[in-house]
Amino acid sequence: MRFRTLWHASGLVGLLASFALAQAPSAVSASPSKIRNLKLDTGKEIFEAACIGCHGSNGKGALPSSTVFERPSTFPDFSDCNGSMRERENDYKATIYYGGHGRGFSEIMPSFSDALSLEQIDKLVQYLRAFCTEPGWPKGELNFPRALATEKAFPEDEAILTTAITTKYAPSISNDLAYERRLNKRTQLEIGIPFSAAKDSGNWYGGIGDIRVGLKRVLLQNLHTGTILAAQGEVALPTGNRNRGFGTGVTLFETFGALGQALPGNSFVQVQGGMEFPTSTRTLPRATFLRTAVGKSIQADKGLGRMWSPMVEFLADRDLVTGAKTNWDILPQFQVTLSKRQHIRADIGVRMPANNTAGRSPAVVFYVLWDWFDGGIREGWK
Repeated sequence: MRFRTLWHASGLVGLLASFALAQAPSAVSASPSKIRNLKLDTGKEIFEAACIGCHGSNGKGALPSSTVFERPSTFPDFSDCNGSMRERENDYKATIYYGGHGRGFSEIMPSFSDALSLEQIDKLVQYLRAFCTEPGWPKGELNFPRALATEKAFPEDEAILTTAITTKYAPSISNDLAYERRLNKRTQLEIGIPFSAAKDSGNWYGGIGDIRVGLKRVLLQNLHTGTILAAQGEVALPTGNRNRGFGTGVTLFETFGALGQALPGNSFVQVQGGMEFPTSTRTLPRATFLRTAVGKSIQADKGLGRMWSPMVEFLADRDLVTGAKTNWDILPQFQVTLSKRQHIRADIGVRMPANNTAGRSPAVVFYVLWDWFDGGIREGWK
């Protein structure tokens, strides 16, 4: 789930607040206790009965003079596509159904499980999403769970710390801190800073790796078919110590395509394929890679609770030199949402060489992901 803080871009938060405040004399909406006694068949009817008093007919918010609460500067705007389109419908439904406390927000947002049916909530969510009139924003349903190695196509606002630990051959602990920032509806900036520690001759030593900067662009997105396609180009600078294995020693350009596809039963497949072009092939050969992740998302509590996503990745890479062989790895894993707001997640798996095993060690790989668009690390836990 990708809501910001209590009053941030997710208009849903404001919606629930408007339910709670709708009993005020200056509001024209019906009180929550009366909603279940009304015959409301469309999302428009539900919105006008429960929400319009605070949020106005256009979803941008009623006039401050017509409401009785002090409006913060971040009062939600349903027409804000950046905040509303990245949410999944289930995230909207969960916050309406369980109330703010159920998803790590303030208790002033009550549960409306007794006031609205799930069918009514579905209709309301569809109506709320229609306030975004700018085309081209990928919807949250195309934001599939992030795998450990395979890049996804959906543009994000996240920070991810990934760690890989090997004990066979040359023991090492490799880390990568990635910062992702969405620049507009289809474009994302990514900065990666690797840092590692390795053991040699009984001693441990560490250092920073090759820092990379990349730009991702969504080329195609279709909610009806469940498809999203993006391309990314990035450059890795030779900031790491090549002699100690922390860098390549040359500037490396990489380009790849990333495809996400929804499958029946909340399953999905993600594919990433690309090539690497070093500035000096004498130091480092050109290479190609293909990564595929197949998984399924499982949610408890009517599909509105904590989400578990078991996945398996099939990873291939090959140097483009005569006689080189393709290395294949298998990486089973599972991701789980940790916070109630679901903006903190973890994934753990084991990367196992499937061929050419000489000198290639299995590795335990895990990450912690923070979707900072939805609030601070300490927010949304209770």
